[in-house]
Amino acid sequence: MSEASAFGRAPSLDDLAALAEAAFQALPPQFRRMTGEVIFRVDDFPDEEVLESLGIEDPFELTGLYQGLDLSRRSLFDPSPQPSMVFLYRRPILDEWAAHGEITLQELVAHVLVHEIGHHFGLSDAQIAAIEAE
Repeated sequence: MSEASAFGRAPSLDDLAALAEAAFQALPPQFRRMTGEVIFRVDDFPDEEVLESLGIEDPFELTGLYQGLDLSRRSLFDPSPQPSMVFLYRRPILDEWAAHGEITLQELVAHVLVHEIGHHFGLSDAQIAAIEAE
C-alpha cells in the first residue's frame, strides 16, 4: 500500500473552501449579517504582486488576506468600492496545520477566516489578537 493511499490525499482547494463555508455558517447569524457581501476565495498561494506589496518573501508566511475597503472607512457618499474579498491560501494553511499538530484543519481554517473578517470590520492585527486572547 502506498503512503498516499494509506493516509489519503491532501485537502484540495474545494475541500478548504468547504471548510471555510462551514466555519462561516457556524458563526453567529448577526456576525454573518454584519459581514455583508464579502467574497471568499481559496488559492494555493498569494500571487507575487500581493507578496511584494506586503514585503513578504516567503509565500508560506501568508495564510490569509483581506482585500478591500474595511467597513470603518466606507461612506455612503463614496462611490461603490471594489468588492471586499477574503483570500485563504491552501498551501500555507496546510503547512501551518502540519507544524501545529494540536489543532484540527477545520479549527485553523476557521481561525484564519475569522481573522480576515476582522480586518473587513476594520480591526488591526493587534486588536484581533487582543480579542482572541480574551
